[in-house]
Amino acid sequence: MMKAGTYYVGDLCYVLHDVWNEVCDIIFASNDMCEGEHALKDGRKFAVYSTRWGDGTYKDEQGRKYPVDAGIIGCILSADVKPMSDDWWTNDTDHGNVIEFTEDFYTSSYDGVLHFGHVTIDTSNDEWDFDSEPDVDEAQEWHDYDPDC
Repeated sequence: MMKAGTYYVGDLCYVLHDVWNEVCDIIFASNDMCEGEHALKDGRKFAVYSTRWGDGTYKDEQGRKYPVDAGIIGCILSADVKPMSDDWWTNDTDHGNVIEFTEDFYTSSYDGVLHFGHVTIDTSNDEWDFDSEPDVDEAQEWHDYDPDC
């Protein structure tokens, strides 16, 4: 369960540059992607789920857009997104949405439909804008909770 607060919801590759290798080590700890809620070594918590068709731009039920370049959509407290110090690259919260969650909330995914509390992002249908043709072989399906992740 994620705590109430203001969250960045989107592809975490845009905002977790400082710990991207650690994020990848966590979510790819086994042969399959380890979806769900996780914590970084420094205590920051995040949730992450794979999109059904990989990269592209998806929308939630409110019409907000979520560009994806790492095949994932997740959430992390906005306060836990550390600004980058490099002039050539910054954390880009414009590639996702900053959303207020007034109550603690659950996250989940089933068959390409991602839930972050009251936010639902359906990555399973073909109405979204794709950067390239989706590869059916790369489609991500529901993964049961894996306690080894």
